[in-house]
Amino acid sequence: QVQLIESGGGLVQPGGSLRLSCAASVQSNTIYTMAWFRRASGKPREFVAAVRKSGTVSRVADSVKGRFTISIDTTTYTAYLQMNDLTPDDTAVYYCAGDVGWSPYDPAVYDYWGQGTQVTVSS
Repeated sequence: QVQLIESGGGLVQPGGSLRLSCAASVQSNTIYTMAWFRRASGKPREFVAAVRKSGTVSRVADSVKGRFTISIDTTTYTAYLQMNDLTPDDTAVYYCAGDVGWSPYDPAVYDYWGQGTQVTVSS
């Protein structure tokens, strides 16, 4: 069973940066896509970004485009979400997810989920 372990959340001021990491507990050839979703208080889960395990294809939500970047270490299956120019609207619990296929935007298709890491943007 694959486990996804997130780290890197915390409290940051508006305009600041954070980098989230998501490591697979074991190297898994079954995971084809790694992604980040987020859920703000009182709002539905929202797609943030996804990347194929090759690192050659990625998608980023319009709401974070130009500020967030997703990448993957193809040797360790560790996905990263670099978040720059953070705003209070980015405050949420961020979840890492893994899928055996490529349907990046739909959370229902993802087979594996991390426990979530809190990101709070506040002055």
